[in-house]
Amino acid sequence: MGDAEIRCMPDELRTLFLFEALDDRQLQVLCDNGHIAVFEPGPICTEGDPATCFYVLLDGELVMSKRSGGVDIETNRTSQRGVYCGAWSAYVPGEEHVYEASVRVTKPSRFFVLDADAFAAFMQSEFPMAVHLLEGHRVGGRRQREIVGQREKLLALGTITAGLTHQLNNPAAAAARAVADLREGVGKMRHKLAMLADGKFTPEALRVLVSIQEEVAEQVAKSKAQELTALELSDREEQVGDWLESRGIVSAWDYAPTFVEAGLDIDWLGRVEASIDDVDCSATLQGAFGWLKYTIDAELRMNEIADASKRISALLAGAKQYSQMDRSEYQTANVHELIHSTIKTIFGDRIGKDKPVNLVWEKDTALPELHCYPGDLNEMWTNLIDNAIQAMGGEGTLTIRTARHNDDMVRVEVCDDGPGIPEEHIDRIFTPFFTTKAFGEGTGLGLDLARRVVVEKHHGDIRVESAPGDMRFIVLLPLVAPAPRE
Repeated sequence: MGDAEIRCMPDELRTLFLFEALDDRQLQVLCDNGHIAVFEPGPICTEGDPATCFYVLLDGELVMSKRSGGVDIETNRTSQRGVYCGAWSAYVPGEEHVYEASVRVTKPSRFFVLDADAFAAFMQSEFPMAVHLLEGHRVGGRRQREIVGQREKLLALGTITAGLTHQLNNPAAAAARAVADLREGVGKMRHKLAMLADGKFTPEALRVLVSIQEEVAEQVAKSKAQELTALELSDREEQVGDWLESRGIVSAWDYAPTFVEAGLDIDWLGRVEASIDDVDCSATLQGAFGWLKYTIDAELRMNEIADASKRISALLAGAKQYSQMDRSEYQTANVHELIHSTIKTIFGDRIGKDKPVNLVWEKDTALPELHCYPGDLNEMWTNLIDNAIQAMGGEGTLTIRTARHNDDMVRVEVCDDGPGIPEEHIDRIFTPFFTTKAFGEGTGLGLDLARRVVVEKHHGDIRVESAPGDMRFIVLLPLVAPAPRE
């Protein structure tokens, strides 16, 4: 409040650019409903408080600031007469009006002060058309952002669906192929069972074959851990093929790749041969190795099905983590896990080793968990990463850095080595509907959404630093974001 209330004079109001076009009657109405107040250095109004007064500077100096990242960021400092602040949108009906910025004066300053209700009544009675236009601009703009924001969410959902469809296709196709091969192998195994009915294997020989089957099943499981180069595989296949061929095994070179894939070498096959020779039976080495091959094929195909199932489960788990479908809106979360789920779910086919976009990740593994809105943060990471990929033309190096910022915040940098943003556009990139993309390729809301998630919902800060080859979006998140109101 001002230190003193002084009667308003119409002639003084007329000297201000805000009121210079008003007639005597209108100026008198303002003076009858308002007053002059002198404020000593200090605050006049605080961001977020109910907006009760409309202020117009007569003389002095005011400083306007917005809260960001836990600190007040100065947005304007001026001594210009006629500058206004406070409940300037009080004339818009049906809204809860709060001060949209904090204002303080740096020296004794005089203001024309008008109660918010009186200001609203004056505007609505004196400038009804202007009020309708301004109301439409303000409310319509907000509705437009909400509608297009919903479209952005649907587009993001489409991106998730397309990405999952693409990534699920490979393991699903692998499982289908393995099932078809397994069905064929089981059919051949049934044919082998007919040999038992014909008495071609004695009970003792059969026991040996079953024992060998159990050993080879264990060997197949162990072989998954083996890492052989293409040259080593080729050499081993040649050794096994020669060994089988020297013993008169039909289709020796068809058997060789299967045995090598199972991790069998000529020493292992030699022990099989010795086991068969030790029993007195009519079983031939050909029959034993044929039985062995079908066993290996079945084990390998079942492994492929199991691996494909695990990959599908992992992809779905990643999508679940990204969307936060089974979690409350506000909760604790690990920032690295959120970013990882975003990259894996949305950009899995574009980012990573041997992919168009190489990923460099510099993690501070000591970061604590955040009390935050994970679903909103994932949507924000999606926009920043997608923006970086597009800036690089679809290929380049994406760098993500995480670190502690002061005692109560986390710093995340999303960087690309693209051409950067022209200097004349830097100040506008977070402006709703502003985009440098070609018509139809962007809504201009991606970075605005990122700003609203970080600044408005989490009370953090988002900044941009741009240079050719080094473009950075810097996100500062508090360790504890404001919890939702009950």
